[in-house]
Amino acid sequence: MTAPGHVPVMLREVVGLLAPRDGGLYLDATFGGGGYAAAFLAAARCTVFAIDRDPDAIARGAALAARHPGRLHLIEGRFGDMVALLAARGVAALDGVAFDLGISSFQLDEAARGFSFRAEGPLDMRMGRSGTRAADLVNTLDERSLADLIHRFGEERHARRVARAIVRARAEAPITTTSGLAAIVRAAVPRSADGIDPATRSFQALRIGVNEELDELARGLAAAIGLLSPGGRIVAVSFHSLEDRIVKRALAEAAGRAPGASRHDPAALATRPAPRLRLLTPKPLTPGSDEAAANPRARSARLRAAERLAAGGGA
Repeated sequence: MTAPGHVPVMLREVVGLLAPRDGGLYLDATFGGGGYAAAFLAAARCTVFAIDRDPDAIARGAALAARHPGRLHLIEGRFGDMVALLAARGVAALDGVAFDLGISSFQLDEAARGFSFRAEGPLDMRMGRSGTRAADLVNTLDERSLADLIHRFGEERHARRVARAIVRARAEAPITTTSGLAAIVRAAVPRSADGIDPATRSFQALRIGVNEELDELARGLAAAIGLLSPGGRIVAVSFHSLEDRIVKRALAEAAGRAPGASRHDPAALATRPAPRLRLLTPKPLTPGSDEAAANPRARSARLRAAERLAAGGGA
């Protein structure tokens, strides 16, 4: 049973690829509403560790942990720190790690968290409870830095126009609410034919910047690959191209598939590290039409998975 209102994306595919087994140790690196963790616990008599930087998520997980005494261990923190967080609990190797990336439905639906441009709320966007807020970035970054952030993390073609509008507006009064920022962005960005709200990309960019999501993802993937036991699996579900690109590259490099030395350069090939992973999804899996229709959040999902090779194993 998962938290009410939470619909885990591509759950059947994630569980099937992770393949939990009795006695195994697994990590749900992005606990959220507990959907993946609950499914792993139901699939086998295994032990699951679950990380989330949001204390609200950890609190929600208490009921699930109580239903599985000694089998679900909740950890508040960043998944990029998983090696230290797990070592503190006596865990140095895992049989599987799952990532459900991006924002959780709980965070998006709670106006007071400031993630959504569809509801009035403070311009916060922190997944945890400390650090820089979106309002801090919006009101302090210079125009060029703001444009760079919106372009890089939001892939917004009109980033310069948005940054200019923000700087102009904040000169009159600080921008402190989601509705206030959304109105500024909507006035600066032409409405697209696909019907996507003009504020979407700018809000995504700020959220990623506030939470350092892409750097955290790179750290987390590297840590997870290092923790996997031979035969252990890593499964990651991403929701936009920036995330998927990082996942794809990390798994491909660990599988010896990333662009590198030419086959005509034997010396370079000889120094290339031996593959550590075997790709289970040469191309990303996507949700079926029924799931995409039932759960709008699932529509952009991309799932990639790989398996840890034994030392000296081939790709």
